[in-house]
Amino acid sequence: MMAAVLIVAMLIVGVGGYLYLATRTGQQIPSGLSGTIEIDGSSTVYPITEAVAEEFRKSAPNVRINVGISGTGGGFKRFVVGETDISDASRPITSSETDAAKKNGIEYLELRVAFDGLAVVVNRGNNWVDYLTVQELKKIWEPDSKVKKWSDVRAGWPDRSITLYGPGTDSGTFDYFTEVIVGKARASRPDYTASEDDNVLVQGISGDPNALGYFGYAYYAENKDKLKIIPVDSGKGPVTPSDETVKSGQYSPLSRPLFIYVSTKSMLKPQVKAFVLYYLENAQRLVKEVGYTPLEASAYQQQLSVIRSRFP
Repeated sequence: MMAAVLIVAMLIVGVGGYLYLATRTGQQIPSGLSGTIEIDGSSTVYPITEAVAEEFRKSAPNVRINVGISGTGGGFKRFVVGETDISDASRPITSSETDAAKKNGIEYLELRVAFDGLAVVVNRGNNWVDYLTVQELKKIWEPDSKVKKWSDVRAGWPDRSITLYGPGTDSGTFDYFTEVIVGKARASRPDYTASEDDNVLVQGISGDPNALGYFGYAYYAENKDKLKIIPVDSGKGPVTPSDETVKSGQYSPLSRPLFIYVSTKSMLKPQVKAFVLYYLENAQRLVKEVGYTPLEASAYQQQLSVIRSRFP
């Protein structure tokens, strides 16, 4: 992924002993920033956060930004005990995770950063699947599924084994897919190749002619030459994910918002506050560059207003 080139408009003298760099969006980054920012969580949100981090480093080279991909659940496990400043998430925080945060004295901000569509994909050589219904996906993925061959999914399809790939159980994508497709979060057949790293899933499906899998749309967009995307029919005809169908909700039920969670204690660190402001200032541009669907500009501005009023 090529991060967009950051244009520094001017260098101006700021207050408090800092010099400030003004970016093309108007966000001013203190040039004397240093320290570390610890981020972990969703592999789906990772490309957005990493793109922001790449550009932020250009104006704050002395800030070390560590971005991990242990999955949404894995990220929250670290976040609620204070190990990280920011947690990338492809689902909202759960009540049990909130309780754990309270127990450990962790308060947080929930910030929406993008929309995402989950991509259902097969090997590029698959010439029989033209679309799948929600009911067929449920039939394939439910815990007591009897589907072993493609012919078990739909009459007329080949009598060939079906091999499944999907996110691991620490993934917010796994939680979301099972909830909206199977009908219960975390309810899934266990006999599939699982990974919190979507690149591993891409490699597996692209090398397996009998494969079917799912993950965030951006990973399909980066690998269109290796994979075939499958439209999903929720009752109103097959729909393929795109900016328009994801934002409008037409690509139902596999459209969702993406989040970052920020520790309010960490927001007192100058480098974290500057990074979060920079993230929201630049999200609309960078979200689209890495293959996701941005929020409306007003949504980012509303969140920025809240942060600036709470952390002046």
